[in-house]
Amino acid sequence: MTGEKRIMTTHTLDARDLTCPLPVLRARKAMKHLAPGDILEIAATDPAAVRDFPAFCEATGNELVSAEQTGGVYTFRIRKAGRPDAAG
Repeated sequence: MTGEKRIMTTHTLDARDLTCPLPVLRARKAMKHLAPGDILEIAATDPAAVRDFPAFCEATGNELVSAEQTGGVYTFRIRKAGRPDAAG
């Protein structure tokens, strides 16, 4: 049906206590199951994630919405590339 808007969904990935390259590899796998426009929120403790996730987004065309650090946990919010209203 034309004109319908899909509600964007936020998904979470706990990558705490995983070391490089596992947080990015798990995020890549999780992103495959998301619809365009959905957000993946990743919690990671590996300091390498600070450089890995921006590079991952640049390589894949996904958008790094935010990156924060609180108490040794890095939180990244990534929006899946593509048109949210695109069919399929």
